[in-house]
Amino acid sequence: MKTLKRIALGIDSVFENFALIALASMTIIVTIQVITRKLFNYVFFWSEEVTLLLMVWFSFMGIAIGFREKLHMAMDSVTKFFPARVNWVLDKVIDICIFLFGLYLVVNGWEFTVLMNESTLPATQLPNSVQYVVMPITGVMICVYSLLQLLGIDTKRHHGIEEGSE
Repeated sequence: MKTLKRIALGIDSVFENFALIALASMTIIVTIQVITRKLFNYVFFWSEEVTLLLMVWFSFMGIAIGFREKLHMAMDSVTKFFPARVNWVLDKVIDICIFLFGLYLVVNGWEFTVLMNESTLPATQLPNSVQYVVMPITGVMICVYSLLQLLGIDTKRHHGIEEGSE
């Protein structure tokens, strides 16, 4: 069981680190692009396309990490008036809905990835599917996180200051 958890945390860390590297790379590429355009009137032909790819990947990885950390929006102003049992049921319904959303991303994201594999991106000549394969990957991550949360397993890795706590 400890080995399985260590493997899962390792995979999770790879995706989280990739998202952080994508964000840092976007910042560096855009900064270099602005500097070279203003100072040398030159733009790297690949910079906008690579930045777009990194932004798409960062955004989708951020969605999955947000579900893992339970950062999605909640309506606490209404649910605080419900009994604990009702809130527990609502949490389970939400986890099931999140799982279904992840499943939607897996199925439709994979179909779209296969469809887009026929064309290539103009600047980098990468298959267009590179831009869309993140959808099923994110879907799998969301399904795993929602199943773990449905089973009562805490998926949060970064416990920060909670809203309303002292």
